[in-house]
Amino acid sequence: MANDKSISRRKFIGSAGAVAGLSAIPFIKVHGQSKLRPVSMRLDWLFQGPNVGFIVAKEKGYYEQAGLDVTVGPGKGSGSTAQLTANKDTQFGFSDGYVLGNSVAKGMNIAMVGSIYRRNPTAVVVLEESGIKTAKDLEGKTVAIPTGATQFQQWPAFVKGCNLDASKIQVVSVDPAGSPPALITGKVQAIAGYAQGYVPSVEIRGNKKARILWYADCGVTAVSNGIVVHNDLIKEDPALIRTFVAASIKGFLYGRKQPDEMAAIVKKYSDATDVRITRREAELSWNTWLTPNTMGKPLGWMSDKDWAATVDVLKQYGGVTTPLEAQKLYTNDFVPSGAEYVPPQA
Repeated sequence: MANDKSISRRKFIGSAGAVAGLSAIPFIKVHGQSKLRPVSMRLDWLFQGPNVGFIVAKEKGYYEQAGLDVTVGPGKGSGSTAQLTANKDTQFGFSDGYVLGNSVAKGMNIAMVGSIYRRNPTAVVVLEESGIKTAKDLEGKTVAIPTGATQFQQWPAFVKGCNLDASKIQVVSVDPAGSPPALITGKVQAIAGYAQGYVPSVEIRGNKKARILWYADCGVTAVSNGIVVHNDLIKEDPALIRTFVAASIKGFLYGRKQPDEMAAIVKKYSDATDVRITRREAELSWNTWLTPNTMGKPLGWMSDKDWAATVDVLKQYGGVTTPLEAQKLYTNDFVPSGAEYVPPQA
């Protein structure tokens, strides 16, 4: 027989849907106390500025307000996180869309439910003092790119999009950790990778001004990092996904408004981080939040045109030979609506 507590609980559930998904999963009552639902989440890499939104959401209580107890763990790269998600070793992952497409083409049953880096973050980074001002100026120079990495796979597309003569550019393989020092010391004239990963080291640790030549400016469209889940979770627990995505996006947007607090939160989770670098990483990642096709849309919302272009790049340059449909790689069903979720449009 229903008692007053169960009636109150039904009223709570009935009104929860109006709060943009944040309260879609109610608290579980155990002996009169609220019990949060355990949730696992795996980042793409270590705790840093670009992926800080998840731990901001945790620290600011957004997950707790939604009835979730989220454990956020560091990752070992988007490929590893995609695999963990496909294996159901984590409920949520933060992984690159280009990697996701490759993973799905290899049989992984995962999809993206909210994109943060909607614009390709890959770029060629040069020193401002080098005199290299445009992509055309790379001809006759040496560029360091880790072999096999996303930026290496997309390099032919960058060359084609910028109308460069590839025969006039020497590409050498240097691991990501060694790329900024190689640029700073003049061993190479340019390095290619995620701008938010390379530029802070060059500018702050190397005390050099950097110039960024974005792949996206040469027409290399590729959806990058977003929240990924196993497709079984989409079928079995859509309310959990909707709640988690909304709270996470709130975390990213708060971090952008309060960058000093955001950097301090990262420092709390990883004492080895430099708050100056963390803030600069985040600032550069904000350049990837918008594309021409996602203007005015909430953070997380994805464009079919952007995904179709991503698939085209994967098929032309990423080694994907199996059928791959853009519509099967993502869904906007769990992205919250409302002006409060729309990021700055600059």
